[in-house]
Amino acid sequence: GEAGGGLPGVHKLDRTDSKQVKLSEKVSIAKAVPIPPGVSLSGIHSQHRFVPVPTIRVGVVKKHWAGISKPLAQHLKLQVRMNLQASQVELRTCGLTRDASAVDRGADFVKAVVIGFTIQDALSLLRLDNIYIKSFDITDVKELKGDHLSRAIGRLAGTKGRTRQGIEVSTRTRIVLADHRVHILGSNDSVRQATKVVTDLILGRPTSKANKVLRAISGRLRSE
Repeated sequence: GEAGGGLPGVHKLDRTDSKQVKLSEKVSIAKAVPIPPGVSLSGIHSQHRFVPVPTIRVGVVKKHWAGISKPLAQHLKLQVRMNLQASQVELRTCGLTRDASAVDRGADFVKAVVIGFTIQDALSLLRLDNIYIKSFDITDVKELKGDHLSRAIGRLAGTKGRTRQGIEVSTRTRIVLADHRVHILGSNDSVRQATKVVTDLILGRPTSKANKVLRAISGRLRSE
């Protein structure tokens, strides 16, 4: 979602010097962190992470590859490539990587983009320590099928996405609705509050009552 105030600590990428990485049908490598002369990788334990990319999301990853690879390279000092044959993003540490948690944080960032969060929002996972994503299935909250499931999804989204955006703004989170999966990005407290509202809506609570709860949450946050 783009509505409302942004997540704290998130800034737009400077794209003036970023280059689109060409992706071939073979394994294409974005050597985002060039290894300078004299730096030997022999004896260095390299950590790897592989993030699967569903077929429906491959086009999005290719389109935004420069924006995905740049923070991984410049901020985390990782090497990254898009493996089209395996349909996955591959990350690894190298001689320039200094943060022991870099490869895990990088994988979380890529997963967020693959799920459907904007790069702008996903960057909070790299910049802040207390941000995470909670994912769950609507049917885990209530056993719904057919039209009942569709109506529950509709209640969460609202007309033109207004209900979802209202939850995001009031709880300072970002929410992605992907089929019958719900993904919430934010701090522990923010995610907890957003999850409560989302759960109530799934269980059939009227949107008007949910909006009343959201106004109360907004009031508390403003007073902090």
